[in-house]
Amino acid sequence: MKKYFSSLLLFSSILYGAYAEVQTSLNEEQMLDLGQEVYEQTCISCHGEKGETNPEMQLIVKPRQLQKTLLTKEQSFEIIRHGAHYFGAHADLMPAFKYVYNDEKIAAVALYITKKFNAQRAEKVQTLLDASQKLTESEKVNMLQVGKKIFQKKCAKCHGVTGNGESEYVEESKADKSFIYPYNLTRTLLSEEQIFLYAKFGGHFWGTDKKDMPSWKRKYNDVKLKSVAKYVEEEIKKLKE
Repeated sequence: MKKYFSSLLLFSSILYGAYAEVQTSLNEEQMLDLGQEVYEQTCISCHGEKGETNPEMQLIVKPRQLQKTLLTKEQSFEIIRHGAHYFGAHADLMPAFKYVYNDEKIAAVALYITKKFNAQRAEKVQTLLDASQKLTESEKVNMLQVGKKIFQKKCAKCHGVTGNGESEYVEESKADKSFIYPYNLTRTLLSEEQIFLYAKFGGHFWGTDKKDMPSWKRKYNDVKLKSVAKYVEEEIKKLKE
């Protein structure tokens, strides 16, 4: 458990540090105004006026609904800056904007979409975590073994044995034109807790248009899904290319 919290603290410090180190003389209200300006210039064409995703976008993978996103503003900042592919997306429809906007403007957009579209994110996430099944001491001991077994049996079909998002199922989806785009989990910026919630409720719950990532809550209980999340956090992420 101590190791678990240490990894979370390190993860948070990296992301919060990047966002917090952005140089600006603007106050929050001014940053929100700047963020809205940039959003309406650039982001609105894909993500829509209210972050609901533009329904007219004719894409195989539509942009996420920002009102439902699991990401914090710090994580949104990183995705906007580096692009989704940098963090494991195979469908590279979310480009890196660090070549278009400076960090101040990117931070302003991240703040704007969080405050404007998803202000209750933290409360929602915490409520779901509080309601999840608590781990016993004996369950904590076996988490990695349980997580590995489930990952190899179920998750690897799409995400690949090493979690890199490459598998026979993905190739088959190209052949029949159903097109699935599993994330390369070695590069994900989601925390262990976020991975658990994503696996439990599925991608559509968190704003994806397609249902390639299903909800696993009917198949596995919270203990098993937390075990998978722990396995991804402590073993799969080590394999980052």
